[in-house]
Amino acid sequence: MNEALDAAARPDAPVVLQASGLTKRFGNFTAVNDLSFEVRRGEVFGFLGPNGAGKTTTIRMLMGILVPTEGRARILDQDCMLDRVPLKRQIGFLPDAPAFYDYLKGREILSFVGGMHGLEGAELNRRVDDLFTRMTLDEAGDEFAANYSTGMKKKLGLACALIHNPPVLILDEPTNGLDPIAARLIQSLIRDIAAEGRTVFLSTHLLDMAQKLCHRVGIVMQGKLAALGTLDELRTALRVGGSLEDLFFAVAMPQTAEPAHPAADAPPAAPPPESNGV
Repeated sequence: MNEALDAAARPDAPVVLQASGLTKRFGNFTAVNDLSFEVRRGEVFGFLGPNGAGKTTTIRMLMGILVPTEGRARILDQDCMLDRVPLKRQIGFLPDAPAFYDYLKGREILSFVGGMHGLEGAELNRRVDDLFTRMTLDEAGDEFAANYSTGMKKKLGLACALIHNPPVLILDEPTNGLDPIAARLIQSLIRDIAAEGRTVFLSTHLLDMAQKLCHRVGIVMQGKLAALGTLDELRTALRVGGSLEDLFFAVAMPQTAEPAHPAADAPPAAPPPESNGV
């Protein structure tokens, strides 16, 4: 985890994203249960948890796609549901599986998204060219989206999330389906975005990537926030040493966790009683 917070992500930076008692029920099933956390300007915040933990449901509430059953979420001091239309101009969103019109070309799709955000003319063309270059999609710009691989669609989706230079990015598994070279490119891009003072809310299953990129993480289990903090804060709270992966499993499977500092002078465990044959 990136423990050396830069100036943009310092602890006293303004709060950009806030969830307060966020809850979502589907009938009798509670998918998200009383989540509360804050994310600050310039921070890369990792949102971690196993499949079915409530991560995607949380993201859909942040994006104003789902109405919370209880609680509220705010981004840039605007309500994620009530102000969802103006907020979309200030958020870049990458879903886990971005979908496009198959028979539009890559450049046409990105230009269309840029136009929806009010860009036009030379500025729109410049941003499209720049993003296709940064995503190493130059040679695929005139290909139909139907011919794009999963990784190419993921990179095009990220370009769509970045075209309007939003101050906040919400990324759901941004490196899924990418080869190692493309995955490293995306990780470098996320670092650059945070260094510019922008905020990244990052949902991922890749714990090694989260440890490298994130200033803090929240670990969600069965819809509840089970742990929140920096790597050192989690080590202290969970009394477990090691990597983010070790800490994650201490939350997900606490029976397998080893204490961070076992007492060297602790007496040995008593031997089991002898069997009397009964």
